[in-house]
Amino acid sequence: MPQKKHRPEEIVAKLRQVDVLVSQGHSVAEAVRSISVTRFTYYRWRKESGGLKPTR
Repeated sequence: MPQKKHRPEEIVAKLRQVDVLVSQGHSVAEAVRSISVTRFTYYRWRKESGGLKPTR
């Protein structure tokens, strides 16, 4: 099965979605599962993006 390549704006949106869910009381594992990626991918995205600071 080919892997999906996420665009940078999709990654930022998914990272924000996880932050919102965690702030609402969900666990990180539940929030990551809801955006359909693995925990490894989530933490890699966070590391690569350096947080949620989009370049303007």
